[in-house]
Amino acid sequence: MAYTDDAVKAKLSALNETQEGIVTVAQWIMFHRRHADRTAQLWMQRLKDSTASKRLNMIYLANEVVQQSKARRKNEFVNAFTPIVAEATTIAYKGSTNDVQQKLRRVIEVWRQRQIFDLQTQESIEKQIDEVDRTRGSAKKPALGGSLFQNSGSSAPPEFQPLVPLQTQLTKAEVISKPAITSANDEYEKLTNPSNPIPTPPVHAARLSALLKNLANAEGAVAESIKARQSLISGLEKMLETNRVALVAEQTQHAELATRKTAIEGRKREVEDGIMRGLSAAETAALSVTPVPGSTTPELEPPRPNVEELTPPPVESFTPVGTPSAYPTDVPDDVFPEPVAHPVEPVAAPSRLPAVVTARYSSPATAIAPGADLLSSLTHGRSDDGVNGHATVHPGSGGSYKKRKLSRPNAEDEFAAFAGDDAMAGIDADVAGMLEG
Repeated sequence: MAYTDDAVKAKLSALNETQEGIVTVAQWIMFHRRHADRTAQLWMQRLKDSTASKRLNMIYLANEVVQQSKARRKNEFVNAFTPIVAEATTIAYKGSTNDVQQKLRRVIEVWRQRQIFDLQTQESIEKQIDEVDRTRGSAKKPALGGSLFQNSGSSAPPEFQPLVPLQTQLTKAEVISKPAITSANDEYEKLTNPSNPIPTPPVHAARLSALLKNLANAEGAVAESIKARQSLISGLEKMLETNRVALVAEQTQHAELATRKTAIEGRKREVEDGIMRGLSAAETAALSVTPVPGSTTPELEPPRPNVEELTPPPVESFTPVGTPSAYPTDVPDDVFPEPVAHPVEPVAAPSRLPAVVTARYSSPATAIAPGADLLSSLTHGRSDDGVNGHATVHPGSGGSYKKRKLSRPNAEDEFAAFAGDDAMAGIDADVAGMLEG
């Protein structure tokens, strides 16, 4: 829409009290900042023609325009509104309800805090507002900075509602105490000043009595002001403690939200990486169900097992002491120990046959006469079994025998007892010959 007077008037007429409507019109006006002076004049004319409720919206619109221009370091609208802003706020303040007046005071206080206008313009605005209050005969109001502590608590935030009566009580106490203190101090200076002439005793006594009364009144007024101020400080301390507790809770929430944000960012990267790798829908969905830190759903942990305290074992458990025994000591006497699993087998010495026996069996076989084997056992039995423990194997005997071998002299001594007898009597001649040979 092109900039014309009718376009500006149409925008101002369609202005409503919503934040969105005020911001929309303010942006359109700032777009045509080359016509800032003309816009300010049309705005002033529209404010004068509006009702009390509409005038507050016009002040809100000017506040949005000048603050946004100040933030962007574009001073066209600030310079355009400076000559007319004091008169405009006074017109909007007159005839308004107490609630509207408190809202206007809050806007004016914001201008002071953010230094929207120069100091002279700001003081002119506040002076004209205070003059309106005095002409209406209203109760003394605190400075603009104390607009939150006015008698009307409807415009104050709910958190400040308990402090409103405390601040009102303090304001009333100050109104009473200040004149009383001033009067008492003036009377005291007059009576105690050595340069002043001392009146006659009756007049002097009357003046001293009046001074005592003024001092007592001032003392009582100051005591009431101190009491009201202590109550206000106590309320402020309670509010401060409440805000400190809320601050700790908010800091904890901030840290938790930051942790969750970091975890979700990591999950997002994992899902995007899965998409780039061509994972299936099931595999990608599995990444989304992975628990993240700071989740409100607690994970079920298995119950912790009951374990004994960790105590190191005694040294004797892994360092044997004493002399080991070959066999258990608790075995009964009638139980014999089991044989060793791998007994040591003795190495058998090679058997050596006597030369006579070897020669006998190595000679060609000859016919053996009947009864020769019996006679052979009688004649060679003791000579073949010596002390050396050699075994003589007789053919056809089917077994082996251990026989002791006696030396020749012993054999002779053994048969010496039969030398005188006729031992060969009744024996066949051939056998006897063999025995003798």
